[in-house]
Amino acid sequence: MSKSEFAQAYTERMFPDIAAPAGYIDPEFEVLFDNFAFDEVITEEDRNVPSKDRFLAILATLVGVQAVDEYALMLPAALNFGLIPDEVVELIYQAVPYLGIGRVRPFFKVTNKIFDYRGEMIRNPERSTVTRGSRLAKGIEKQVEIFGESVRNLHQEGPEEIRHINKWLANMFGDYYTRKGLSVAHREMITFCFLSAQGGCEEQLKAHIQGNLNVGNSKQYLINIASQCVPYIGYPRTLNALRCIQESATAWEAKQ
Repeated sequence: MSKSEFAQAYTERMFPDIAAPAGYIDPEFEVLFDNFAFDEVITEEDRNVPSKDRFLAILATLVGVQAVDEYALMLPAALNFGLIPDEVVELIYQAVPYLGIGRVRPFFKVTNKIFDYRGEMIRNPERSTVTRGSRLAKGIEKQVEIFGESVRNLHQEGPEEIRHINKWLANMFGDYYTRKGLSVAHREMITFCFLSAQGGCEEQLKAHIQGNLNVGNSKQYLINIASQCVPYIGYPRTLNALRCIQESATAWEAKQ
């Protein structure tokens, strides 16, 4: 088997300055994988997504699955396809509340190393739009924008001994979802990727699928995003994500 013309051209566009990417590990495997990931997945009829969205999804999935080496390989490709440093850094920011800093810090480090090596510059280093005084109110507004009026008072609800978590959650939306650099729709899409990649978060995944639908990311779009991530996440978690999409979309449609 030889590498397809499309896969060869796509690989050269991702890695234009090197004969083979740093992840080159075995000649026969590279042909097998590249023909699938960089041809079949991308050219499948009616399953394609814009390059920016594809690479945001791939990077978010790699963060979610804790694949630091593969992330280091794919980040330059994402930049070569037009992602800007501000968007990449905002993706890393967005990962923290869903994965925790212990699992995200390595990605901050490798991102900074790659930016330094390539001479990449952050265009807007001040992307926060809230203050300590406004973050709760702004966070509540973002929660309502994404999940509807039913969550407006969530920060004051629940058993008293754990009510502070709901308040922190509202503050989290204020800290992260109000930032410049990524749209709310893109933030919800990569959150879908974080949750589906790490597994064991199906209830939260279903909630954020409905959030995606509320901010304009269609059921088909989410299926296409999940499809693009198959080479990086594997089939079991992809199938879990697709089941959650079907269930959540059915429930969402019933409410409309």
